Amino acid sequence: MHITVIGAGAWGSTLAALAAENDHQITLWSRRLGTPLLEAVSQADVILCAISMQGVREISAQLAGLASDVIILSATKGLDLATATVDTLPLLPSQLWQAAFPDNPIVVLSGPNLATEIQQGLPAATVAASDNLAAAKTMQSIFSSHRFRVYANPDRIGVELCGALKNVIAIAVGTCDGLNLGTNAKSALITRGLAEMTKLGSLWQIEFSTFYGLAGLGDLMATCSSAFSRNYQVGYALGQGQTIEQILHNLQGTAEGINTTAVLLQLANQQQIELPIAQQVGQLLNHTTTPQLAMQTLMERQVGIEHSPD
Repeated sequence: MHITVIGAGAWGSTLAALAAENDHQITLWSRRLGTPLLEAVSQADVILCAISMQGVREISAQLAGLASDVIILSATKGLDLATATVDTLPLLPSQLWQAAFPDNPIVVLSGPNLATEIQQGLPAATVAASDNLAAAKTMQSIFSSHRFRVYANPDRIGVELCGALKNVIAIAVGTCDGLNLGTNAKSALITRGLAEMTKLGSLWQIEFSTFYGLAGLGDLMATCSSAFSRNYQVGYALGQGQTIEQILHNLQGTAEGINTTAVLLQLANQQQIELPIAQQVGQLLNHTTTPQLAMQTLMERQVGIEHSPD
């Protein structure tokens, strides 16, 4: 198949290489390469979008008139701040694509996939999620190999939401490690982070089991446990005393958890729900608390029943 990869960053380039290993024809596009976007997608059977959340709306608008049989594969993780209102939930990347191309099959690719490890040839697994099962299975055939296992899943929104939410928790966990608070604290924070994710998932009415699959718990563990994760790097540097301005100046690529945190805080205010971890991350990013005080605040919350997300 002919696959156009929009976004030549680490993840887009990694996915392009995986598809090329299976003898698919690849066109890699980014603004830096200079090729007109419409020319790059003119022969595409699949358009794989691996750009940051902030660029999705602009790119989708430029592709107006796309043939309805082209599969759109979204590998972006985030939430759209502009669409969050009192009456509506913020849109996910695939929902922006679906709004722009209602007749096209839309698939989400998400899972515990650190690009650096995959580039090193290490084994990994991921999820191709779509309400169009045939399209999801097509993604399985394109990317599956002896070192990259692809599972199909019908819960597109759930898989995509997990990928966005875990980035916020990874910033918190990175901060915990930056403060050298130990394995016990880190494990507790990851577990309570998963509870906070499931609490948010109920707003979208997604499948609860999705949180305990590769796209949920799997991706959360990978992102909260590796220095390759940009969101973890942000948190770790905060814990080490750097400012967010210093961190972003030195960061290679985009940490989507920063924007996602802002969206979640707006959502929490609109829906009148409590998100203790996201709230502390937001205060860290906004310079209204310190790493030490943020962790102390979480520890001093009123204790409750374990399976409650509060």
